[in-house]
Amino acid sequence: MMSRIAMVTGAGSGVGRAATLALLADGWTVALVGRQREALEETIAEAGAEAGTGAGARAEAFPADITDPAAVESLFAAVGARFGRLDLLFNNAGNNVPTTNFGDMTWAQWRHVIAVNLDGAFLCANAAFRMMRDQSPRGGRIINNGSISAHVPRPGSAAYTASKHAITGLTRTIALDGRAHDIACGQIDIGNAATPMTRRMTTGVPQADGSMKAEPTMDVESVGRTLVYMAGLPADANALFVTVMATNMPFVGRG
Repeated sequence: MMSRIAMVTGAGSGVGRAATLALLADGWTVALVGRQREALEETIAEAGAEAGTGAGARAEAFPADITDPAAVESLFAAVGARFGRLDLLFNNAGNNVPTTNFGDMTWAQWRHVIAVNLDGAFLCANAAFRMMRDQSPRGGRIINNGSISAHVPRPGSAAYTASKHAITGLTRTIALDGRAHDIACGQIDIGNAATPMTRRMTTGVPQADGSMKAEPTMDVESVGRTLVYMAGLPADANALFVTVMATNMPFVGRG
């Protein structure tokens, strides 16, 4: 069986780490991307500890700043030289700032979020698209990390919410433009996965009525399992949008 090559951005922690571990357990070879080599190596070490040295041997760290066009170009060149092709990009890396009322949000805060969540996502998806289009056999799959915020905002989250709404547009456009090149594109929208970024959910987060309430979370491994399902679909099928969320979180209904 031909080795399946995946790239995961933001692979050093949280959802990216869970996705990497799940893909490795499913037999994928994974290029781990993130700013800090040490964090990427920790993910690889965890994969080896969980699944034996075989899984760790199918993982390789590629430190890179995905907001830098030159760095992204070098990243994809290195992955292409190392593995020869790319079958999956999980476009996961993301950033946020503390809850800030829209009137108080600064340009610096806006750019801090948009640079990673949108600019970085574009750069990586664009490079992956070209690589998948031009390789032989051609084709592949891009999965963008959206969010519940791609549907509805939280109070004080203008930059993050805008970035995730934009990801939805990016996903639809890539899916459309990819048809001619056997490239599928889908989006996973995640709600309250238990990671260091969402630790505050258990102590209280702002609600629409102005109150602070704790919210339920789910095991981040559920995200990894969902991603493996999306990634493993045959080339003639695509999960365009998938929402995986804590069952009891306040997303649907009134509350």
